[in-house]
Amino acid sequence: MAELLVDFITSLDGYGAAEGWPGLWGLGGPEYLGWLEDQPEAGYTLLMGANTYRAMSGLAAEGEPGTESLAELPKIVCSSSLTEPLVWPNTRLISGDAVEAVRNLKDSEGVSLRTLGSLALCRSLLNAGLVDRFRVVVFPVVNGRTGYDRIYDGYPEVRLDLLRTGTFDGRLQLLEYAPTVLDGPPGA
Repeated sequence: MAELLVDFITSLDGYGAAEGWPGLWGLGGPEYLGWLEDQPEAGYTLLMGANTYRAMSGLAAEGEPGTESLAELPKIVCSSSLTEPLVWPNTRLISGDAVEAVRNLKDSEGVSLRTLGSLALCRSLLNAGLVDRFRVVVFPVVNGRTGYDRIYDGYPEVRLDLLRTGTFDGRLQLLEYAPTVLDGPPGA
């Protein structure tokens, strides 16, 4: 059965990135990097928006370590601002309604997807009830002054049922949930 996995990395205070910090906050150790390559979802089609595509394809073109394996993976970009041909190998552009396109990919085509960044896209897919799993790897840093891309701003109320936890390199925390979008706080 096809599924959609929203996959985030975050600082403890909920930022997706921070000014002046290196990628993975400089804490991507061998256990975490090995897990990224060996996880069962490593073969899922990557789903992203235009901003993430621009950033990641640019890093790949510059030879950023860790991006070479992404070139081989199938990728889908949901964007109304990009046009074909896209330069990153194995990338397909969807320029129509992202929610309907993802619903069709999952239901009609049986494609399993996992996100890469793309906060607004993930938010709209969660609101539409299309997210099957919500996975977060928490890095042990606080980015109070330098953080940007607050991950959960604008999200609906969501109950998260814990599916799995783990620890990488003695410091990174894996939290995996099944999300249920709520109309409001329970009992309201």
